[in-house]
Amino acid sequence: MDLFEYQGKQYFSRFGIPVSPGGVAVTVDEAVDVAESVGYPVVVKAQVQVGGRGKAGGIKLANDAAEARQHATAILGMDIKGHVVQRVWVEKASDISEEYYASFTLDRSAKKHLLMLSAQGGVEIEEVAARDPDAIVKLHVDPVDGLSQEASRAAAEQARINPAALDGVAEILVLLYRCFTEGDCDLAEINPLILKPAGEVHALDAKVSLDGNAEFRHPEWEEFKATEELDDRERLARDKDLQYIGLEGTVGIIANGAGLAMSTLDVVNQVGGQAANFLDIGGGANADVMAAALEVINFDDSVRSIFINIFGGITRGEEVAKGIVEALGRVDLRAPMVIRLDGTNADEGRRILADAGIPPDRLITKPTMLSAAESAVALAGGADTTA
Repeated sequence: MDLFEYQGKQYFSRFGIPVSPGGVAVTVDEAVDVAESVGYPVVVKAQVQVGGRGKAGGIKLANDAAEARQHATAILGMDIKGHVVQRVWVEKASDISEEYYASFTLDRSAKKHLLMLSAQGGVEIEEVAARDPDAIVKLHVDPVDGLSQEASRAAAEQARINPAALDGVAEILVLLYRCFTEGDCDLAEINPLILKPAGEVHALDAKVSLDGNAEFRHPEWEEFKATEELDDRERLARDKDLQYIGLEGTVGIIANGAGLAMSTLDVVNQVGGQAANFLDIGGGANADVMAAALEVINFDDSVRSIFINIFGGITRGEEVAKGIVEALGRVDLRAPMVIRLDGTNADEGRRILADAGIPPDRLITKPTMLSAAESAVALAGGADTTA
């Protein structure tokens, strides 16, 4: 679950991370009231879950009530990369001496939490990585040991953070790690983390993604659902309790396990295609789960082929195959399927699929992930030459 900036800052505040005073507004009058309450100058910021707000005119400085009203009027209702601005965050403007970047996420391959820290903040971290990869310090944190103040300060020194900001950055990193772990985040990012002229270190922005698997521990997350941005595909998937993210491609993806689903997206891209979604059915691939997954994929008009990538572990291959066959009796698919089935009882699963009487132009089985991806991309219309 991705939070808006203002929700991320509210979340940060629960863990003691300093943020700018401000408030959220859904009308122009509310925006002016917030500006008056925090005191000018203020920054009026569009609340959308997409980058590029500033370039699109979605972040404006206001020095008085007239400017606050002018900017709120222009920003509310603005379309930023397909996202309509329905609310703005109005906060006290901050003087900035320097901008840094800090984030925590999970490195699944290392089975550890990952800190990324850079003295080059205020721009997309991907730009920094491409331009100067050595400018990003990466520190793996063992979840058992946690992150100490000493380790935080050492990382800040390695990142060549201004000595005047070292203590403040180290302290915020410890608080951000606590937010990431105790707050059950998939991502906790501050960009920029700023140094003020008086020496304070302060989170000027917030990007927070919450781990939906931990929702049972957080009844307070219910408030976030009311503002969550979901397209029709994602809403249908949520109703069916599926882990789904809508994308912009033409190859529908179904896989069992988040890691395999991500790898499937990568290999589709590698062979020149573009995925229409991320869909993880987890360890269950019975008929009900498979039918729900296929129904969600089928709902997307842009899907031209479906790539089902299953590696059987606890989930056995013949159960997956039976689920697919039964699901096809419930869902009338528009697009052909390519299936890669491997792992436990995969041979039996492939035999069940072969004996099911499904026309060969509607279901193709392939032995490897790469060959399956190539077939799925070809069925979807070939490699994307516009990317």
